[in-house]
Amino acid sequence: MDPDEQPFSPRALLEIVQALALAVVISVVLNLFVVQVTEVRQRSMEPTLFQSDRVLVSKVDYRFGSPERGDIIVFNPPFDSTIPYVKRVIAVAGETVELREGRVLVNGREVALAEAVGQSAPQSTRITYPFRVPAGTVWTMGDNRAASSDSRSFGPVPVENIIGKVIVRFWPLDHFQPFGW
Repeated sequence: MDPDEQPFSPRALLEIVQALALAVVISVVLNLFVVQVTEVRQRSMEPTLFQSDRVLVSKVDYRFGSPERGDIIVFNPPFDSTIPYVKRVIAVAGETVELREGRVLVNGREVALAEAVGQSAPQSTRITYPFRVPAGTVWTMGDNRAASSDSRSFGPVPVENIIGKVIVRFWPLDHFQPFGW
């Protein structure tokens, strides 16, 4: 090594800082507009997703399409909450939801999601059934119906409250699972 050569010249240090700044900018842009990591904080999606699972949420899916029945979404509930909810879309705008004897019916047909566990759950007295899902909203329910605060208690979720669609569970590693691919 040349005695005049410094291990970290000002130019080399500047290049490292620029590379780190670029990495931070790319990370922020991806997190704001493309994908987001979210921790599942409720037990309402068991056995599909467990509390403390980490999921990757696509923020672009609904810019080019609409939520569909069966999608697992992350959204801000239509009331004050600092915790985003993770639920399954059961019905979309224009469809009719009915709860009858512990069963969920959409447009008169029973929703048969293998993931659903339990049938009892809190229900709002302000919602009367059959309930027609208004334009610009979706009807959500947790897979663990007995432990889920969902559209049965707070009503339909405005589409603008949706953060994105769950595309993969990546943590813990031994529970890695893609969704909707």
